[in-house]
Amino acid sequence: MKHLHTIFFILFSIASQSQVVINELDSDTPSTDQLEIIELLTTPETSLDGYVLVLFNGSDAGNDSSYFALDLDGLISDVNGVVLIGSNDVSPVPDYILFDSTIQNGADAVAIYEGNASDWPDETQPTTTNLIDALVYDTNDSDDIALLTLLGETEQINEGSNGATTINSIQLNNAGEYDVTLPTPGELNDGSGTTFILVGYTVSQDQYDEGEEITIDFTTTEAVAEEVTFTFTLINDNFTTDDFSGDTEVTFATGTSTASITIQIEDDQDDEGDEVLQITFGEMPAGFKRANDNLSIRIIDNDFTTATWGTPLEPTFGLVESTQPEDYYTSIDGLAGDELTQTLQDIIANPEVVRWQTYADVIDILKEADQSPLNSNQVWLLYTEQERAKLDFQSAGGSNVGLWNREHTYPSSRGGFDAIEEDEIADGIDVFGPTDANNTRHAYSDAHALRAADGPENSSRGNQNYGEYSGPDGTQGSFYGDVARSVLFLTIRYNGLEVVSGNPDNGVIGELGDLDVLLEWHRNDPPDDFEMNRNNVVYNWQFNRNPFIDMPDLVEFIWGNSVGDTWANPLSVDGVTKNLFSIYPNPASGQFVLNTTASGQLVIYNSTGQKVYKQEFSNTTSIPHNLASGLYLVEVTGVTGREVQKLLVK
Repeated sequence: MKHLHTIFFILFSIASQSQVVINELDSDTPSTDQLEIIELLTTPETSLDGYVLVLFNGSDAGNDSSYFALDLDGLISDVNGVVLIGSNDVSPVPDYILFDSTIQNGADAVAIYEGNASDWPDETQPTTTNLIDALVYDTNDSDDIALLTLLGETEQINEGSNGATTINSIQLNNAGEYDVTLPTPGELNDGSGTTFILVGYTVSQDQYDEGEEITIDFTTTEAVAEEVTFTFTLINDNFTTDDFSGDTEVTFATGTSTASITIQIEDDQDDEGDEVLQITFGEMPAGFKRANDNLSIRIIDNDFTTATWGTPLEPTFGLVESTQPEDYYTSIDGLAGDELTQTLQDIIANPEVVRWQTYADVIDILKEADQSPLNSNQVWLLYTEQERAKLDFQSAGGSNVGLWNREHTYPSSRGGFDAIEEDEIADGIDVFGPTDANNTRHAYSDAHALRAADGPENSSRGNQNYGEYSGPDGTQGSFYGDVARSVLFLTIRYNGLEVVSGNPDNGVIGELGDLDVLLEWHRNDPPDDFEMNRNNVVYNWQFNRNPFIDMPDLVEFIWGNSVGDTWANPLSVDGVTKNLFSIYPNPASGQFVLNTTASGQLVIYNSTGQKVYKQEFSNTTSIPHNLASGLYLVEVTGVTGREVQKLLVK
């Protein structure tokens, strides 16, 4: 089939507005599609203002409708008439950079229209109105007759018709037909036209410590005919001119093809977190194009801090105090059964108090809530029980290896909650929306039930019930109680969610298992300082707390061994003396003696009601402990009664 617009017409026609065609397409490239391109061709040095590039999805789910639209305003063709759009790893570097894997593999279509991207919201059907050019393509797929018809085309081009689809691209030839051959990004497909000198650079490492030097080696594909200078920048996000010293321009002497620049990274003594500089070329001199660009280099902050409390693998207790208001849980005292559950929900889902934050905000919440106690530049990962740099967040599609992301402990597919458009906006702690117990969709971004997790391990868990999934091989189970309390919180916070015994089918919305497993996890892995700290952080954002971290015994009154019993917060007990026991010394340090003739159970609570120690006793017993300094309540329960006394630890 002859293409509607031949190269001769493009380059030499005289029209009131220059025409533009799709000159080359490479949709399927090796690995994670890091070399995708769409190359456009028009008259040389011509603006593409007024045009829009639209991509259409020909799959059944895509319904032949649009999934991406790009305004071409501001793009200008080179001296050969070429405009290159594609992934950053393409060489020469495209005039417009796409995220990797933006272009779907087919059967799909690329089209150019007169108009704007706003004319093409997602899921818009194609039309021939204002259509300039279109290419319907596939990667060894059946013809999409409907898509061809909608775009007025009669032929679908197979990128795999001349070998593997990842090797070749689809290219327009001088006869107006399509060939499938090796890619030629940034060049005329017949090899004619001006040849550009490519300039690029390399560094020896992908990360450096503060205080180190970075040598950037620049090269050109051929020796320069005369002295030429290239400018570049390093500024990126929080990495500014205060963070380095050195020249940001490099000069090639006449007849040379190599040059170097040394950059000094400043050691500023500030705990500002790891940063990323980006080497980005400025405007290219005539006759040159970029061989590579936008290289990111991590700068490791050596001024990180450590916490006074331990990781979940080496937990500490009683060092982090709850930030709950003094009367936060007062209303549940003396309640039991459904009344206890409902009143608890009234606290943690109070629509006049509790805030809804977006799913994008959760990234910032987790960077604070799941911060590693060992290194403030790292997060602590659920399941894999390890640290990972905060910068290694999976922000886009593609491989998740070595990255962390947001894990729903109660899978969103099991709960029937999902994202909305507003969830994509990280608008910060001071911008929030209302929520209540019936807003189940808000569970999608509830940070009490979201944790930082290794990307591949998150995928391995999928939406399995707990018990079916118990973590990777070799896990020490340091996350078991955290997961249990997270899931149990969600079932009280939102109507329509529950946790049940056994393993319900994952197609049943609003049910997750296994309750019996989660109860055992909760009992065997009590809340530690790491979990209390994250409870405080989330409370600062959402204005609600996980009560099963603050008062873990509540779990037994709702699901466990004390169902139907009346809840009594130990902090609300004045400790009427029954002469069951005495404590000495008091104040105490590393240990104290429980003086009694009775036998039973001793429980120690911190000042916020969190259980921090438990031991069975019989008669006078020496109680060793590692409690931090502060005021505690000692509860003794035996066959002769119950008594609570104060203990001061020096």
